[in-house]
Amino acid sequence: MEMKDTLVRPIITEKSTNDLGSDRTYAFEVGLEANKADIKRAIETYYGVQVDAVRTLVVRGKIKRAGRYSGKRSNWKKAYVTLAQGQSINLFTSSASAADRKQG
Repeated sequence: MEMKDTLVRPIITEKSTNDLGSDRTYAFEVGLEANKADIKRAIETYYGVQVDAVRTLVVRGKIKRAGRYSGKRSNWKKAYVTLAQGQSINLFTSSASAADRKQG
């Protein structure tokens, strides 16, 4: 399984950012077929950190209606990744700083 199929995106929510300070836990949306070993390898390779534990869950898609038509959203998988002591990921950095954007 390739990294692009394993890691979809980091999940930046109020709940996930509150957990960042206390127990080094980060939330990611991952592929449905990804297992814990694949997720650990992808995080360590992409972010260059040491992963301590990975917990996964499948978020079931909601049934939605529009008038008389109903449909179901797709299921997706979420992973909570706990990093080793002293490790961190900065999810809020941009590719170009504000000073660089002013000059260009």
